[in-house]
Parts: sequence; C-alpha cells; structure tokens
Amino acid sequence: MYQYNQDDQTLIDERVAQFRDQTDRYLKGELGADQFRALRLRNGLYVQTHAPMLRVAGPYGLISSNQLRKLAHIARTYDKNYCHFTTRQNVQFNWPELEKVPDILAELASVQMHAIQTSGNCMRNTSTDHLAGVCPDEIADPRPYCEIIRQWTTLHPEFDYLPRKFKIAVSGATHDRAATQFHDIGLHLVKNASGEVGFKVFVGGGLGRTPIIGQVIKPFLEQKHLLSYLEAILRIYNLFGRRDNMYKARIKILVKETGLEKFSDMVDAEWQLIRDGRELTSERVEQIKAHFIPPAYAADAGSDTSFADLQAKHPAFATWVKHNTAAHKIPGYRAAFVSLKAPDSPPGDITDTQLDAVAELADRFSFGEVRSTHRQNLIFADVKQADLYDLWQALEPLKLATPNIGTVTDMICCPGLDFCSLANASSIGIAKEINEALDDLDYIHDIGDLKVNMSGCMNGCAHQSVGHIGILGVDKKGTEWYQLTLGGSSENEAAIGERLGPAVAKDEVTNAITTILDVYIKNRLAEESFLDMVKRVGITPFKEQVYASH
Repeated sequence: MYQYNQDDQTLIDERVAQFRDQTDRYLKGELGADQFRALRLRNGLYVQTHAPMLRVAGPYGLISSNQLRKLAHIARTYDKNYCHFTTRQNVQFNWPELEKVPDILAELASVQMHAIQTSGNCMRNTSTDHLAGVCPDEIADPRPYCEIIRQWTTLHPEFDYLPRKFKIAVSGATHDRAATQFHDIGLHLVKNASGEVGFKVFVGGGLGRTPIIGQVIKPFLEQKHLLSYLEAILRIYNLFGRRDNMYKARIKILVKETGLEKFSDMVDAEWQLIRDGRELTSERVEQIKAHFIPPAYAADAGSDTSFADLQAKHPAFATWVKHNTAAHKIPGYRAAFVSLKAPDSPPGDITDTQLDAVAELADRFSFGEVRSTHRQNLIFADVKQADLYDLWQALEPLKLATPNIGTVTDMICCPGLDFCSLANASSIGIAKEINEALDDLDYIHDIGDLKVNMSGCMNGCAHQSVGHIGILGVDKKGTEWYQLTLGGSSENEAAIGERLGPAVAKDEVTNAITTILDVYIKNRLAEESFLDMVKRVGITPFKEQVYASH
C-alpha cells in the first residue's frame, strides 16, 4: 500500500496542529458555532444525537495491521471500545469528546491516517473494489489511480467549497463491485481496440432522495488525461451547480437538468483550455504503481492438498469457504471475508479486541493488510488456501466468521436514530429483529445471493435505493414507518429499486421481509436468483402477499 513521504506526513501533521488551534479557540468562545462548523466538517467531525462523530478516511479501503492496532487503541482510549465501517470504506467513531478530537487526529497521523475531507462540500474519499489487485476478472489494478486521485483531491484549493459533496469511485474489473454508476464520477478501467488501458467515465450518478444512474460521458479516456478531464468536470460543476437549494446541488441534478450532451460539450470546452501541460506522465504512474507491487506469494501454494481434505472433513469450514471466500488470481490463494454481520452485532461495528485480533491475523495470514468493503465487512485479500482452516478457527471465537457474505443477513445498515441527528427512523434494531427471524443458516443459504440495504432517512447512507430489497425509514407525525423497494442493484446492470407500496409500520417490517422471501422461494425457477425473479415477474406477486392482511 502507499507509504507517505515527508511531504505527506508534514501536511497531515500541520493539519492536526491547525485543527487543535481551531478547537481551542472554539472552546474558549473565540470562534462562533457557525465558523467552527465549516472547520470541523473539513476534518471529519459531525455533531450527532448523543455525541460528536469522527469519520476517518480509509483511502480506497486499504488498512495496515499497524493502523488497525491504532484504531483499536483509539476505540479503547477515546471512545466506547468499538468503531464502525461505512459503505465508502471509511471508519467512524461515535463517542469522542470534542476537546479530545485533536488528540485522536494526532494519533491517526502517527500511522499515516487522517480525517481530512471526510465531510463537507468537498471531494471525499475515493473508493474502489475491495478485491482490487487480486481478482481474476481484473483488467488493471485501480489502486494506483485511486492514489493519484487521492493526492489530487486532498486540499485542492479550487474545489474546497463545492455546491455539495463529491464522490469518485474506480473499478478495474469486468464486475463492478464499487457501485461506480452511483457516484458523482465513476471510472472503469477498460481497453480500447489497440489494447491500451484507459477509462470509461460515468458522470451524474448518485443516491439519496433522488437516486440517479450515472451516464457515460467519455467512452475512452487516455490515462494521461485523467486528472485534467476530472478537473474539467469539477470546474463545470463548481460553476453551474445549484447553490440555492441543497437538495438540488449535486452534480446528478445539474447533468439531468442540463442534459448529458450539453453538459459534455461544456466539459469538453473547458478541457480544451486546460489539458495541455497537465498530462499525467508515465513516470508518475509508474512511481505510484511501485507502491502496489504484488506481495511475496509462495510459489508452491497451488500444490497444497490439505484445503480440499479439510473441507471434506469439516462441513462448517466448507460452508464458510463457500460463502466467505473469493477466488484469487494466484493459484493456491483465496481472499477471505471477515463478516461484521454477526446476528447480535450492529452491521459494520467492530470492537477494539476484535480489531487487535484482526491485526494479528493480518500479520499471520495476509501480508499485514486488510481491506474494508462496500458492504461494511473486512477482507484478507491474500490468504494461502493451506492457511484458511487456521484462519477460520481463529475468527470463530471472535464472532467474525458468520458464513453470510452476500446473503440476506449481510445487510448494509446505517446508524439510524440510535446515533444520527438526521435520521427519521431506527435501523439497527430492525436489522437485529430481521436477523433473529432468519436464524436458520440453511434457510439463509438456500435463499442465496440477496442484498438488503436499510437507511434511516432519505440521505440513503446505506444505499437502500439499490438494494435487492431496500428499506427506508420515514417519519409520519412522529411515528416510524418504513418504505420497501425491490429490484435495485449497484453492480454492472445498475438499477433503482421499485417501491413496493405504502410504508409499513415498524412492528410489521420483519414480517414483510419474511413474506417477500417466502414468495421468492415458492415462485422461483431452478437456480433463479432473487434479483432475476424480480426482473422476470415484477413486484406484483410480492406486493399482493405483503399487503394481503390490509
């Protein structure tokens, strides 16, 4: 993974000192609340229902074992012994004391981490595929380009106060595992007819209260023009994005109202003015790629026979392998998921003890590194098949080996009313209730690939619009209700879920979900996935059963 140079370290150290001074002045009454708000947001600090919340950047999801240990230390020392992983590969602490946040930032800086631009109307953390660099379907490793974008976006003076927040995602594989079509800019590494690697550029995607699928603005962009073309898009957005209405301020609204053709012409006109002299040189690309060279894989890993024998001998291990590991491009290796979706745990949460243990396991089994995923789990990307049994045995007592990756209980879930001041409804409690109702692993595995996403408000932090089943909490005169959608997807065939019908009461949500699953099981064709069935029959069969009692 990328290692800071002296310039990188100096930047974040000076940022910590700057924010420490700003916080001291605010606590002394020398800065007003509105003045401090703009400053704290640029350093990832929110004010939530019960306490401040600090969001820490996880650049394209990579975390070293040393950084994991620091997160564990922070959770113990400054928080309530846990932290939370988000859908954008970031980390959140929900209980820090305001006056101690500068100390937390100093701790983070000591291990090359920060919270810069994790909030506010600026360019946020660039995200990517959690299997980047190891997946068999990869065209090119996206991580070097993510790092190039990260360096370009960090404290970019022209785009520090955009109309609204701005997010970029990059995918380097044929299978989009980074929800790129629902970002302000989505980048797909592709090859042209000559075999050259470049970018297909999507623009104007987004979720929230107005979910929109991004459109292709540039079918093939040469690598050397990456930053100048991104800058041209940002300039047009910065100039013409709505600043009079925060709900219409995202680039997705500008593209929709302007029309893709006109928007593209505006971007191209700006690009022609700035592209010359701003090329991304091959030397610069190679310099960054040098930080992402493959680790020292064992040449004889593919000759191991114990892996198959252990699966045959231990059915529970075989189940975990089937659901919680993924293919690797190197023979004899697999990627292994750490499920943060144990039935009795809030989705995405991990304790300080678990963090320390995961750090130790990363050192033992995966070259000292983990990644955070788009669905709020972790992953060891480089595990020898011969080591998977020992890894599984170590994860089991930690409650990190629930074999549910990609299943109905692998829910994406926002904090909801339990923490978030913007939420209209609870989400963590509903997730727990659904998990309790679906406590039969055989049943869960029979259902197969099914993604449930649940948000407590229209901001859609949990991406409910693109869940195979989406759950959205709404407020009705002080009472919590939930809207259900079916058929969404954030992958290659991107789709926005269709609303099932009227919102259901809080005490009816779990029954509605189990009814939907029953309709699927009774009506699916052989080997037909939930999403494929919804595409085939529509939502009517589900709607009829969910609302039958009404």
